[in-house]
Order: sequence, then C-alpha cells, then structure tokens
Amino acid sequence: MGKRIKKTDVDSDLLDAIFVVEREWKQLQLIVAKSIEPTQSGIHQEALTRAKYLFLLREARHRKISAMRV
Repeated sequence: MGKRIKKTDVDSDLLDAIFVVEREWKQLQLIVAKSIEPTQSGIHQEALTRAKYLFLLREARHRKISAMRV
C-alpha cells in the first residue's frame, strides 16, 4: 500500500503553484507589453501561462481553498 497524501499538503502545493505561475504570467505580460514588435512565441507563451493561472485558480475555487486560510 502506498502512503496517503494529505489534503493540506496538496492544497499548499496548489497555492505555491498559483503564486509562481502568477508571477511568471505578470513578467511575460510586462515583457510583451513593452516590446516594440512582440514575437508570436512570446504572445503564445503569455497566453499559455495565463491559461495555466486561470486553471489553477478554478481548481483552488473548486477545492474551496484560499490564501487567507493557509
């Protein structure tokens, strides 16, 4: 039998991932906004990171976790 993973551990990992992806998304957003001619790959990378961030937020809402409670 495998070791059970605690819900609080998974929730804290999810919150950590949200903060990391949010920081990455905002950095990419700033780079693309300041670029004179942003590349397609830069725009694509920003959109992909934004989608990851929104997915993680939906997952946190579904699990009913908040950064204030942890």
